Amino acid sequence: MQSAWFDNIVAWIGAHPQAAGLLIFLIAFSDAVIVLGAIVPALPLMIAIGVLIGMDEIAGPYAVACAALGAFAGDSLSYWIGRRWGNALRGVWPFSRYPQLLDRGEALFRRNAVKSIFIARYVGAVRPFVPAIAGMSRMPLPRYLQASGVACLSWAVLFLLPGWALGQAYDAVAAVADKLALVLLGLLAALALAWAVVLYSWRWFAMNADSLLARLLRWSRRHPLLGRYAAALIDRRRPESAPLLLLAVCLFAVSWLWAWFSASLMLRGGPLLIDHDVHALMFALRNPLADRMMATLAAIGSAPVLGLASMAAMLWLLWRRRWKAAVHWLIAIAVGLGLTEGLEALVDMPRPPTAAAGFGFPSVAVTMTTVVFGFFAVLIARELPGRQRVWPYLLTGIATALVGFARLYLGAHWLSDIVGGVLLGALWVLLIGIAYRSHSERSFWMRPLGWTFYGSFLLAALWYAPHSAPQTLAQFEPPPPAQVLEARSWQAQGLGEDHQRFDLEIAGDIELLRQRLQARGWRVQPAADWVAALGLLDDDLSPAQRPVLPLALDAHPERLLLRRVDRGNPERIEVLRIWPGPVRLDDGSTLWVARYDVMQLRRRLYLLNLWKPDPPAHALPADLQALGDPPALRVLAHPR
Repeated sequence: MQSAWFDNIVAWIGAHPQAAGLLIFLIAFSDAVIVLGAIVPALPLMIAIGVLIGMDEIAGPYAVACAALGAFAGDSLSYWIGRRWGNALRGVWPFSRYPQLLDRGEALFRRNAVKSIFIARYVGAVRPFVPAIAGMSRMPLPRYLQASGVACLSWAVLFLLPGWALGQAYDAVAAVADKLALVLLGLLAALALAWAVVLYSWRWFAMNADSLLARLLRWSRRHPLLGRYAAALIDRRRPESAPLLLLAVCLFAVSWLWAWFSASLMLRGGPLLIDHDVHALMFALRNPLADRMMATLAAIGSAPVLGLASMAAMLWLLWRRRWKAAVHWLIAIAVGLGLTEGLEALVDMPRPPTAAAGFGFPSVAVTMTTVVFGFFAVLIARELPGRQRVWPYLLTGIATALVGFARLYLGAHWLSDIVGGVLLGALWVLLIGIAYRSHSERSFWMRPLGWTFYGSFLLAALWYAPHSAPQTLAQFEPPPPAQVLEARSWQAQGLGEDHQRFDLEIAGDIELLRQRLQARGWRVQPAADWVAALGLLDDDLSPAQRPVLPLALDAHPERLLLRRVDRGNPERIEVLRIWPGPVRLDDGSTLWVARYDVMQLRRRLYLLNLWKPDPPAHALPADLQALGDPPALRVLAHPR
């Protein structure tokens, strides 16, 4: 189902195609201009434009021409700036403050001038700067314009192509799982955020470690009392000085964040406004295919999965007689769990309406995922060479992001519970990490330990998480409707204008309804899962074997999904979807709502064969309008 803002954008672009071309030109131009291009997110914008091309809202050749001209104009302006100011440009902000912005482009340009113009077109980090370097190097203008023109044209085609293909399959993507695409984008955004925070924090410290050590050393000399503790962390003769300083700096930052965040929650006395907004957004994104996937991901932070991996690592440490590491590993997990359980018992945070008992502030699953993966990273990263030391921390961020997003999607926690769990876990990992690293510990081969921990985790997750998904989903069933409607009022006017218009409204037993529909030639289709969805790629499946993919209504999957084949055309079917109603009737009868569609089998992207609703609105069949038999089954039909 398309969101309103996207529908409005499509309608506006359809009404103003020339203005859309100007917008495309400006996006490509801004992306190519020196400095400005480092800020403008061209790739997602170009993909969005490609989607509109695929939906026939913008002419493809016109969009490519506008994008290529905008990029060419922006590159030309950057070239002119470099040629006009030359090396004096290095003394202008931001290049005076961040000389590496030009240095990376210059290094690329010096390897091969012409090739660098093509390469830079596709590499966002240097794209806005290589044309300026070409101008500073006095590259002949005709030679530059020729290379730039070809590069800009190829860039416009290739950057629009993914969205173009996605737009061709937009209806198919929507049919696959209602709002599944938005859920996947949200999950990718959470993973990207975790990846970026860990990676860029690590890189920043790697670039500034020496200066931080020197400053802390000078400070310790001026403060003899407090400086003794600092001096213990910055002994230049010890290889552990830099990692210990990193942990200490992070500890200070995380402690401050935890104190500020906890105080904000305590002062408010409950969830923040953003908690309610995020919960409402996630509830609106619930859909059948994403539900099982998120329940599976949520289980990787459960006690059986983390416990098995932790036990495997503990047994390996004991077997190798790494007593100090084993003791710290046990303390990290035991105290981390005790802290979380204690805070959850002390802090009376109202739970989301979809959360069962046992879910509170902070999230135990998120905290323990952070603790287990985080301290294991502290344990093994010291033995890894150079840049590989960041990988255990990146895996920590990924695992925590997966568990946090999945539990947020299911409605197990507020966003505050997730953030609080991450901060608490990080705070404890930093404390125990400093305690472990500050003691001399002889090196030992970490690769077998890494394989033991991560391998055990993967095996436990692959076995336990899918099997526990049904029980997890049962804990987060959407709450029953709170609104109660008089049965007589419903019988007289239906749900009314306050609710979405449905083709059928039915009060009665769902089993009786199913029997009557089957007697009229309807066939019940079992709920389609991911295996069925992947089967849509199989060309050998007959139309009768191709499932209609599920849709959700207020986070509820269809309670019944029925189909009936058009006798004159096997590639055309009638579909009836039945969901629980959005209100309760005061006489105790269960209310159901249904939507009727006629669907045609269509091929998309030369891969997918999907059932898609026919554009015209079809009249409701007479046999559906005559389903009712009061008082056992009361049916209100709304013929189109």
